[in-house]
Amino acid sequence: MGSVQIVTTVLAAAVTAVAAWLAVRAVLRMVAVVRLGQPDPERFTDPATRTRTMLAETAGHTRMLRWSVVGAAHWFVMVAFVVLSLLVLEAYFEVVTPGGGLPLIGGWVVYGLVTEVIGVLGLAGILVLIAIRLRNRPGNPERRSRFTGSTMWQGYFVEAVVLAVLVCGFLIRGFKVATGHFEFPAWATPVSHAVGAVLPDWDAGVSVVALVKIAISMTWVIVIALNVTMGVAWHRFAAFFNIYFKRNPGRRGSGLGALRPMMSAGKPLDFEEADPETDQFGVGQVEQFTWKGLLDFTTCTECGRCQSQCPAWNTGKPLSPKLLVLSLRDHAYAKAPYLLAGGGKDLTGEEKATAAQLAHMDVLALAEADRPLIGGAAEGGVIDPDVLWSCTTCGACVEQCPVDIEHVDHIVDMRRYQVMIESSFPSEAGVMLRNLENKGNPWGAPQNTREDWTKGLDFEVPRVGEVDDFEYLLWVGCAGAFEDRAKKTTQAVATLLHQAEVNFAILGEGETCTGDPARRIGNEFVFQMLAQQNVETLNEAFGDRERAKRRIVATCPHCFNTLANEYGQLGGEFEVVHHTQLLAHLVATGRLTPVKPVDGGVTYHDPCYLGRHNRIFSPPREVLGSAVAGTGTPTADGLVEMPRNSERSFCCGAGGARMWMEERIGKRINVERVEEAIATGAKTIAVGCPFCKTMLTDGVTGKGVADDVEVVDVATVLLRSVKPEPQTRPEPAATGS
Repeated sequence: MGSVQIVTTVLAAAVTAVAAWLAVRAVLRMVAVVRLGQPDPERFTDPATRTRTMLAETAGHTRMLRWSVVGAAHWFVMVAFVVLSLLVLEAYFEVVTPGGGLPLIGGWVVYGLVTEVIGVLGLAGILVLIAIRLRNRPGNPERRSRFTGSTMWQGYFVEAVVLAVLVCGFLIRGFKVATGHFEFPAWATPVSHAVGAVLPDWDAGVSVVALVKIAISMTWVIVIALNVTMGVAWHRFAAFFNIYFKRNPGRRGSGLGALRPMMSAGKPLDFEEADPETDQFGVGQVEQFTWKGLLDFTTCTECGRCQSQCPAWNTGKPLSPKLLVLSLRDHAYAKAPYLLAGGGKDLTGEEKATAAQLAHMDVLALAEADRPLIGGAAEGGVIDPDVLWSCTTCGACVEQCPVDIEHVDHIVDMRRYQVMIESSFPSEAGVMLRNLENKGNPWGAPQNTREDWTKGLDFEVPRVGEVDDFEYLLWVGCAGAFEDRAKKTTQAVATLLHQAEVNFAILGEGETCTGDPARRIGNEFVFQMLAQQNVETLNEAFGDRERAKRRIVATCPHCFNTLANEYGQLGGEFEVVHHTQLLAHLVATGRLTPVKPVDGGVTYHDPCYLGRHNRIFSPPREVLGSAVAGTGTPTADGLVEMPRNSERSFCCGAGGARMWMEERIGKRINVERVEEAIATGAKTIAVGCPFCKTMLTDGVTGKGVADDVEVVDVATVLLRSVKPEPQTRPEPAATGS
């Protein structure tokens, strides 16, 4: 060992020791913060499925590869980071002696070839990622950057480190080639040999560059260890755990569908026994999130894909799912010293710590502890109320997040506390909630008018109780029963089922709101009240039928999602289909045959609660394809897709109870979507949701194109193609009283 190698060895050991100590301290701190969260026992179920999902999403990059170029580049960089960690380890042998290498595999030609290829692809990948970050920098006035609000120096730093480490790897190999210490042939390592051809025969070069490589790597460790909220770096480790513990590991795509029930101490809250002084109602303090929530915040990589897809952010609202998560993360870690020292408030608002404990706590942590979780700038709130109430719960953020952060669950949990404990929510939503409590529907319509939509039909619609033998229970929903535009959809569906000789029945006045708007706005009590009533009614209607024969067809995706995914939490087990699924089946089996093509072109808007939340994309398109063609065989001709469709469909703006809240900030979401639909040139905008129909119709009217563009349900499009003549009769004239 020469003098150069002595120096490089000592320096490498010193910097590694410092980095290791700081890294261990940082990991312990992060674990301590995550453990401050509430219990969440369901995260430990089905380890086999969780492991498969985690491996698929990490090694397979199933979420990232949806974005082809950036996904592929990120995959190469990830593989380079994992595999070429062996080369960092090898550098510790190279600082000792220029000919050093890994024991056992260090001289294996396959090892040399694989690391060479990965090194080249890793270099290409990181250069692509750097170019993408620079092209999308927040200061670029030509585009609304997904990196807006991200800590840019951290991204640049991580990418620069990856680039430098990869370059050092080839320089080390090049010096080995130049000095005759390289063990791999040129055919297996052509780049290394090409680099070596231009480097001098400097024996100490290997050890010096190896030291530089170790110093860069350990500097990276030291920097991230001193910045535990540096998600752009820490996600490389935390993502494996966050994906493993995702809410629905076996579910394709995101963790959407049902909302998590309101939890307290790791158990669903029972409102018959719940007490707000002893049971947690939603989230009012950051430590009231579950430990998985705190892990979510820790894992965020600040990539901004959630932000780029969020309808609120894209229309000038203050909500960015990314910035919301980052705010919660920064608040949690700033407040952590106070919590870890025994501080915190109980559910009545009383301080847990003694005066003596508070006297010795970090003043900055104490100041952070005084901040309200929800509050405006004047109150020093962590999350502004306008941010909280801008969310449509469309799930675009969850769908796009590569590390499976569950933004919607966290937003609704905060809403629950605001609604149920603070009674703080947009005033116009109060009318909707009162209508749900008093009338059983958000419009406040009389219950005895729930069957009025049947009056325009030329056939009798059977009621449960009048008939015992029915194949499907048609769930009409509040919109389908009371909202004039949605009534036409209900009539169209009933007419098509009648024509196809499907044996169906309705509950009529026995039906009440599923509770979806109450649950999404945060009023879990009203939701459970309505849901339990419906579950009892449905169980009575189906009697002792097995689940497979307890079939419901729903025309509203919000009703569909609630009945199919959430009523099971309350003892309601049913087989639920959306009307487009049933209609697609009826067309495919020849029970409905389109005969008249639809002119003018059709574009389809994916409802969030049908598409992203429940992965139903094909059936509506199959129905429309058949109707457009005017045959029983679906075709893509005449069906024009909007740029944002399927998983990336843009919201109409009505979800999350936004249907009953005025949109006062920024551009209206429905107008943004209508502009995209109009740009396709299609004369018909087909929808599969009554809320979407209302919002997009209003948008078409607002754009002044109502005479040229029509918004109709998929069922209406099919009905016109199956039997062009209208199948309704005039309603009887009103009589005087």
